[in-house]
Amino acid sequence: MVSRVLPSRLLPLLAVPLMGIGLAACNDSNARTQTPAEAPARAVVVETVRFQPLNGERTFVGTVRPRIESDLGFRVGGKVAERLVQQGERVRQGQPLARLDNADLALQQAQAQAELAAAEVNLATSEAQDHRTQELRRNGWATQATLDQQLARTAEARGRLDRARRTLDLAANQLGYATLVADTDGLVTATMAEPGQVVAAGTPVVRLARSGEREAVVAVPEAMIERVRTGTATVSLWSNAGRTYKAALREFAASADTATRTFQARFTIQDADDGVVIGMTATVTVGEPASARVARLPISALYSDGRGPSVFVVDAATGQLALKPVKVAGYEGREVLLAEGIAEGDRVVAFGVHKLDASQRVRIVETRG
Repeated sequence: MVSRVLPSRLLPLLAVPLMGIGLAACNDSNARTQTPAEAPARAVVVETVRFQPLNGERTFVGTVRPRIESDLGFRVGGKVAERLVQQGERVRQGQPLARLDNADLALQQAQAQAELAAAEVNLATSEAQDHRTQELRRNGWATQATLDQQLARTAEARGRLDRARRTLDLAANQLGYATLVADTDGLVTATMAEPGQVVAAGTPVVRLARSGEREAVVAVPEAMIERVRTGTATVSLWSNAGRTYKAALREFAASADTATRTFQARFTIQDADDGVVIGMTATVTVGEPASARVARLPISALYSDGRGPSVFVVDAATGQLALKPVKVAGYEGREVLLAEGIAEGDRVVAFGVHKLDASQRVRIVETRG
């Protein structure tokens, strides 16, 4: 065999491919000896679990009103001489609120007194005549008919005296009615007459809210009638939203308002303090008394692998996922209502659950709820 020697100019050309093969072999060896890098934590958005009544709570905006509010007016007509109270003033029982010009009423009382005096004199004269007529009848100087007529005149005089006494009492009452007084402790909420105004008997002059119970008055739509009647209620004031008062339905309108087609409901505010002022804006919250509690989550938080609905719960400390089966109570719009399987305060992945695996580590980038 004859051996051939390659020309020296071909050696560099052969060396380049051989070096590439050697480097590739080294890279493959290094790749087989290195450990795989740990996958980075996946960013997730979570929602905090908050349980609430299944049927939820309904709120109605209303105003604080007294349980009893009366329009007070004079029991006689006349010209208002003075008004003694202002709107917003607290008054006591028996305190004068306004007065009429009582000149004519005083004259009527004086006239009644004069009529009474005349009736008394007339009766005394008639009774004296009775004695004289009876004496004449015993002596035979007068007939029985004459005696009977005299006794009749005396009875009429006695009746006139009684009428005069009643007339005087009425005149005294009329004079007393010229002063309007508070019939109970309360708060003046409105004044409807000014000095110089002529008012008829019964015309409202002062509106008085009795001291005691306070109520929240709201308008209830027709669809909420049954819930308002059977639910439990609380009241909060816009001026102090952090304070809540228990409330009880006291009165529900028998018919709807002709303009708004709503029903007026009055809730008694229990344990109302001085902070509950008439005219304040109040919020009445009505909830079901025995309603089941559920957690509301986005429908996108549900995960299903063919074995029933589940959710991914995140451990905020370690970033570990736990797939927990849940019981669905229903759906409302874009929300799912969960009754069991999760606890208050759990953090549930809200979106992209079908791209997760329970063995993955995650990091929370946003918390909702």
